[in-house]
Amino acid sequence: MPRFSPSTSQYDRLERWQGAASGVAELNGRRKHPLAGRTILQIIPELNSGGAERATIDIAAALAAVGARPLVASEGGRMVSELQAEGGIWLAFPARTKNPFAMLMNQRHLAELIRAESVDLVHVRSRAPAWVAFGATRRTGTPFVTTFHGAYSGSSALKLRYNSIMAKGDLVIANSAFTAERIARLYPFAAEKIRIIERGIDFRIFDPSTVDPTRVQALREAWQVGQGERIILLAARLSPWKGHKILVEAAQRLMARGLSDTKFILAGDEPGHNSYLKDLDAAIAKAGLTGIVRRAGHCADMPAALLAAALVVVPSTEPEAFGRVAAEAQAMGTPVVVANLGALPEVVLAPPEVDDSERTGWRVAPGDAQALAEAMIIALEQGATAREALAARARTHVLRRFSVERMQSETLAAYAVLLASEG
Repeated sequence: MPRFSPSTSQYDRLERWQGAASGVAELNGRRKHPLAGRTILQIIPELNSGGAERATIDIAAALAAVGARPLVASEGGRMVSELQAEGGIWLAFPARTKNPFAMLMNQRHLAELIRAESVDLVHVRSRAPAWVAFGATRRTGTPFVTTFHGAYSGSSALKLRYNSIMAKGDLVIANSAFTAERIARLYPFAAEKIRIIERGIDFRIFDPSTVDPTRVQALREAWQVGQGERIILLAARLSPWKGHKILVEAAQRLMARGLSDTKFILAGDEPGHNSYLKDLDAAIAKAGLTGIVRRAGHCADMPAALLAAALVVVPSTEPEAFGRVAAEAQAMGTPVVVANLGALPEVVLAPPEVDDSERTGWRVAPGDAQALAEAMIIALEQGATAREALAARARTHVLRRFSVERMQSETLAAYAVLLASEG
């Protein structure tokens, strides 16, 4: 997969960001951080679960730690209390609406909020509120930052136009090289403003040595997994493109080959409408896997879930912009099998890009249930020595590349450079 290559002017910009990031790392209370006293507003539709929501809280925590004032505008959600515990300030704002008339009204309300709170910079992480924030920040002259948390598929002119707002930031953050290349290809006008800041994992939380065995046992009981039974985990919101049906088909093939003592757990937020759930349940029943493949709903303890799993699968049928679960699973030392598309090849190392001795997981063709089943068997049949070596390589890989501290430092440095350039 070709990696995104910055232009010459971008290299200059990247060097400034890198220098600013180094300055951030050196700050230990003896120097005033360039963002100290600044007010940074992040906007996200809601704070329930997901990579964008987690990144919002991580950046709010980093801002609070350096003396900045971190505001987060959203419609609320189960993670609001966590945001507040990390020093973030939640502002109730109708950021989910896609109603054009409501969005026009929200532009005026947001501009008023920006002025009232003396906001220095606005960072938006979703398309609908980005249209609102773009209008508001143009009114107030406030720097406007966007992050592409998704690949934002869509080939129609209308859809591309709707998605284009995320490329109109004064700074455009891509969470992977895949995402950066896609932005530059679809929206060439944004190429000079793209900054790759890969997602960050909190390795204090995703550390197998810190998970009490009682947490793992509690999940096994909640999921009705018996002693001696293995768990194959697909942890993602229940959306068609996350590949649940591909896993069901692969599970059917494995059971036909004699696989036993295994439960397939689908853990993730379920949609408000139930048409997909009914369709998925019908597929499970038709495959004869009722009770073997189970929907578990939202999981609040992902480190324990990943540690409980014998194998984690990410069989997405559309490109992932990053691949958070694959990174977290590797941090926990759990083998992973992922679809070979989007940013997942950046997260999971496998041949032919690396030698087999450097493998950190398995990659298979997207939508290929047979290939998925075969890779799952290989992963499950590893001996103890091979599994331990794989786990060590995988954890080293993600520790080196995807730490939350690195993401925080680079994001705050990018804010500081943008604000300095605005004068």
